[in-house]
Amino acid sequence: MDRALLIGVSDYRHTKPPHGVPGELPAVGNNVRVLREALVRGRVFAGEDITPLRSPDLAEAGRELQRVAREARGLLLVYFAGHGAIPSGGDELYLQMRDAEVFAGEHTVFSGAVKFGDLMATVLATSRAERIVVILDCCFAGNAARVWEHFEDKRRVVLLMSVQANHRIDAGDPRTPTPFTENLAELLGEADGTTVSRLAARLRRRMAGQHRRTLRNDPWEPQLRADAGVDVRLGGGDGASGQSDDGSRTPVTDPPLPPVPVPPVRPWGVLVRRLRGWGRGVRHRLGTWWRAGDPAGSSRRLLFRLALPVLLALGMLGVGLYGPLGLTGGDDTRCVPPLELRVLTDPDLEETVRTAAGAYLTSDANTTDAGCRHTGITVYSAGSSDVVEALRRHTDTWKEPGVDEADPQRDVGPQPDVWIPGSRAEVDRVLEQQDTDAVAELEPEEAPLAYSPVVLAVPERLAPRPPDDLTGLTLTTMIDALTARAEDAAVRRPDPEFTDSGLLATVGLYGETGAVARGERMVRQPGPPSPTAGDLLCGLPADDAVDDRTAALVPEFLLISGVECEDTVRAPRVAQYPADVPGTDPVFVRVRWDGGDADATARDAAVASFRDWLAGDGGREVFGRYGFRDPRTQELIAPGRKPDGVKYAPSPLDASAGRDEMERALSAYQAYGGPGRVLFLLDSSGSMAGLWQGPSGGPGLLRQTLGGLGTADEYGVWAVADTGDGPYETLLGFGAHRREDAEKTLDERARVRDVSADPHAALLAAFDEMQDRKDDGRPQLIVHITDGRHGEHLSGGRLTDVLDRAGASGVPVTVAVLGAGGCDPGRPDRRIADVSGGRCLDAGDDVGAALHDEIARIGTGDD
Repeated sequence: MDRALLIGVSDYRHTKPPHGVPGELPAVGNNVRVLREALVRGRVFAGEDITPLRSPDLAEAGRELQRVAREARGLLLVYFAGHGAIPSGGDELYLQMRDAEVFAGEHTVFSGAVKFGDLMATVLATSRAERIVVILDCCFAGNAARVWEHFEDKRRVVLLMSVQANHRIDAGDPRTPTPFTENLAELLGEADGTTVSRLAARLRRRMAGQHRRTLRNDPWEPQLRADAGVDVRLGGGDGASGQSDDGSRTPVTDPPLPPVPVPPVRPWGVLVRRLRGWGRGVRHRLGTWWRAGDPAGSSRRLLFRLALPVLLALGMLGVGLYGPLGLTGGDDTRCVPPLELRVLTDPDLEETVRTAAGAYLTSDANTTDAGCRHTGITVYSAGSSDVVEALRRHTDTWKEPGVDEADPQRDVGPQPDVWIPGSRAEVDRVLEQQDTDAVAELEPEEAPLAYSPVVLAVPERLAPRPPDDLTGLTLTTMIDALTARAEDAAVRRPDPEFTDSGLLATVGLYGETGAVARGERMVRQPGPPSPTAGDLLCGLPADDAVDDRTAALVPEFLLISGVECEDTVRAPRVAQYPADVPGTDPVFVRVRWDGGDADATARDAAVASFRDWLAGDGGREVFGRYGFRDPRTQELIAPGRKPDGVKYAPSPLDASAGRDEMERALSAYQAYGGPGRVLFLLDSSGSMAGLWQGPSGGPGLLRQTLGGLGTADEYGVWAVADTGDGPYETLLGFGAHRREDAEKTLDERARVRDVSADPHAALLAAFDEMQDRKDDGRPQLIVHITDGRHGEHLSGGRLTDVLDRAGASGVPVTVAVLGAGGCDPGRPDRRIADVSGGRCLDAGDDVGAALHDEIARIGTGDD
């Protein structure tokens, strides 16, 4: 028995300040009808199995959610369109019904809204449905992914979200459905059916093709979350999803999972029963309900101000909260609410720190003789660059949000009492440049809590021989050796702006000479880098061919403790230990806020107790279990957990990062990701006459690349032909250009000259030109389009001159040779490209596409 519940909230009762939602959503009024028609037309559901619910109040939505969840036995589909809201930490999502209100301020509360975590834990978890599909079309829909990831029974729940986390979207034309649902309905209405994974992929392609953008002006990208190997078929049967024409259920997983047995209990009673057993989970969830607030306020006052509206809101859904608040100790002792600490950490460390906090909460150090807890702890993470910038420049906004563009409570989360970054250098970066009037004071501990080197995790089949090469070499030397062993080998690193491990790896990639372009080329990849090292390791197995040939720059501890996708079959890896890549050394930092003296004594005691436990045997056991090393000896805390590919005590190791090298690496990375500079050298000598016309000719290839350059990029074009006035003629002056203007100029001025070319002189002049423009750190590239017939101009001492300048300049040279064999080993163009860190392209490549890709890595164009 399949069931679908379609909720579309277009009309809102409260839309005016101070507590109203942003406004009505007339486009959503079209969604339920259009989607219902598509589900029936595509034979996903029979019409009688679909419940449309238009602009319900919270109570009505709660009743219908319970009913359809109770009745479903085959497929359960729950769809919501309307306003979505998130708390400051962004780790929960609220689906706002018709009676929604927002009590913003010190402790934001979303009344009249379904908390997505409660929907998962209390409605979906108790359903007997074999498969559950949740579809969300609202602002911040992607924030539901984090809730799904922590859900115990997520194997039978597939989550399709209209947009990535922390993004708002436009509802579109009031006369049509919202853009996501309009595309969704069109795809679902196809008679041959599909699966949710294919549906998500097609939605992404469609919306990319429509050039949809979020309100941040980023690409609008629907998101999917499903457990490995799990998919759900939609349509293509006799009105019931996942069924073949003979009525039997079509296996989508291999083998299909059996129904999950669920005891016959009332859904909301399950919440009470589970919360009674969670303990710390209650406080973690309560910690996300307020919008930072003053951490100095007493915990009893905090709980009272928070609890009243929360109890009222949840009371509409029939949730009894006596018991879930966990206010009893041993022998039914009545416990006062514990003081709550907020602990902010690096994304790669979040799971470890969360586990440690959980162990501390139930430890003797945090428990009174009566069985009550002294302290509750909320652990959350945020991008490392955002955290450093917030603590440097925006502590006043963090404490009292205003109308400024910077909003740490939105971008980072609540004001922390404790910060645990991945490197002590991050603390030093804040202290060096923190505003003199900052309202947050940092007190870092001297000794780090643990240590883990950042390693080059190489697929086992590509590991170096002999194994002595696992240590003692620089990172770039290791990567050069890897690509020498396998020409198609690749290296990837997590986002240097989001996690400290990515920035530490970048320090090694750039080296002492700061060769940014060369380092970035070593880790180039399609699309943006993975946000965290865990995401990187989980993402590689999606393509076996990529997994088998790709090395990952990640903290060693993830190779020992595993990641969330550890059940996925991945290529076995061997750790190499670069001598010039600093390791992660998380440090405990107390954060004090001005005006936070109301409960300073109690809060100081709570922080000190957690710090002592974390630095003592309790914390050491957790860090050892997760694969960390002792920060003093650099030996594994728990050597028995070491897999074959991890060395016991590799030496030497670069133990910690310096403040300045981290700052330089991040600044260089950010500059490299901005607008770029490209200088084109177009061989215009007589030998190019037969290679000039058409899209594959010299000017045609150049025009193809211009789409990769935006209006903020600077570029110029030189015609390389020695007419007597020098080795080149300027066709397009160096600067920013509109694509149409540049193409028109090339059409009018690019001509073959009946003279020879002097690439030796032209390349030396090009290096001089780029040297004069490199002070701001923007990425640079020289592109030489030629037939490769250089004669004596690139031989002997002249070639040596060019090679020396190419190696010293730090500017990569990409050479496009219009002919076969121009990039064979030993040929001048190949040597120039190799020594500069560039690329040589010839007839063996798709020169036009490859050259466009090279330009797109430097530029900021749209295609």
